[in-house]
Amino acid sequence: MTGLCHKKYLKLTPPTEEDSRSAQVRILDELSDITDPVQFSMKALRQLSSVCVNADWEITVSLSWDGCKWLITNLETGDTSSNLYGLAVDLGSTTVVMQLLDCISGKVLAQTSVRNHQRDKGLEILSRIFFSKDNPEHLEELRQLTLKSILEGMENLKKHTGIEVHQCGAMVISGNNAMIHFLVGLDPFPIFSSPYAVWADQLGFYPAQELGLPLSCPVYLVPARANYLGGDITSGLIDVNIQEKEQIQVFFDVGTNGELVIGNKDFLLCGAGAAGPALEGEAVRTGMRATAGAVTDVKLQKGAFLLSTVDNLPPVGICGSGIVDLLAELYLNGWVDNKGHFVPDMSEKIAWQPKEQEYAVCYSPGLWFYESDIQEFLKAKAAASTMVEILLQQMGLCIQDVETFYMAGAFGVHINKKSAVTIGMYPDIPLERIQQAGNSSLNGAAKLLLNRNLIDKIPKLLSMMTYLQFGAVENFLHEMVAATAIPHTNLENYPSVEAERKKRMEEQKFTAST
Repeated sequence: MTGLCHKKYLKLTPPTEEDSRSAQVRILDELSDITDPVQFSMKALRQLSSVCVNADWEITVSLSWDGCKWLITNLETGDTSSNLYGLAVDLGSTTVVMQLLDCISGKVLAQTSVRNHQRDKGLEILSRIFFSKDNPEHLEELRQLTLKSILEGMENLKKHTGIEVHQCGAMVISGNNAMIHFLVGLDPFPIFSSPYAVWADQLGFYPAQELGLPLSCPVYLVPARANYLGGDITSGLIDVNIQEKEQIQVFFDVGTNGELVIGNKDFLLCGAGAAGPALEGEAVRTGMRATAGAVTDVKLQKGAFLLSTVDNLPPVGICGSGIVDLLAELYLNGWVDNKGHFVPDMSEKIAWQPKEQEYAVCYSPGLWFYESDIQEFLKAKAAASTMVEILLQQMGLCIQDVETFYMAGAFGVHINKKSAVTIGMYPDIPLERIQQAGNSSLNGAAKLLLNRNLIDKIPKLLSMMTYLQFGAVENFLHEMVAATAIPHTNLENYPSVEAERKKRMEEQKFTAST
């Protein structure tokens, strides 16, 4: 019974005058091999009379772990012990991603991603925080929108699988501090305001009904470490497990915000900061999220752009991974310099835009990428890469000391690693040392769902984490300015990039001369 839920099929003997034990006691006696305490939920108590009689006393008992005991949450007629399901949730500020898992095999039966309806009250987390500040009614609105998002995901999973997900035996929710505060109805303003002491960050298990969710089981809310280091990072560390490794590791969950952890089994140094919406395709004129028609991959060959899009539809905009590719290709082919400025003589596709008063490149008919877009993106990538550099400096380390560089988050899933190195977002190290961890928040939630022993490790994990406020680091802004260049002001740190750029430029000269 390593998971957060379990089922047990029982063949009970009916009561007699010689054995008049209650149905409750009969079930508890049959479960006496369980070493942890076992207790009935009120729902299960109320099921006793109907289920036991209708099943001729052959029943299946559902047990859910609530942090200190096994709670009997449901009784079913016959043997349904092979049908054991759980829900893992990544409660993101933009999307809510959910998995339905078979808790016996550990197999993911279905996954869905839904829009976080909190966005109705503000696209950015900060705008939602101010919307709810000192306003209980607005806070309740955001709580209800959070529940709406989760319920929509549950309904999608039911449609995909035909499984009644409200009968799941466990649910684990991972999310940043703001999302969890909104879910439980706590004012998230302290996350943003000094002294940055949030109202609660060690929530753990709560009855689903208290959260407003239609489940009989407890829900586990993954604990956080600091105002900007939420349960999604705790869950991510459970997934990649750098805290158990000998060699130095880097874990970086990058998106609109960037959360970073560097360390091994001996220490974990952490930091967080705003990376910027440009990394996810926003704050760029033709930028968009990775939905239908978004450009995801870009190659520049013989002066022509070769594009791939979501669902292979005609391009309607460009998402984060496409922007990284586009910028890398522009730089390697000499269409932009290392400051992100266009070199108009390189192509007729680069043209002055009178309305915007700046140069732009046409990467697809009707779609332009502007010089100001490049500058916005370079600021975002500089913030991300500087976080890594500063934490390494604080430990007296360099990037060569790092065994594995884990890139997590939706942005890190689809990005071309070589392109990310080219623009200076990733360090110039062998690509095999850069691991794309994917949605580590969701992956970690699933692992916690299937193995409650991992929950016991979280207090030690949190105690290992030392949080660094980047604003208190004297040379942070200096390092960030240096990182706004492509790939970096210190080109010697990116030898493979400069070698590739030189090679391409020479090839272009040779082609032109022939």
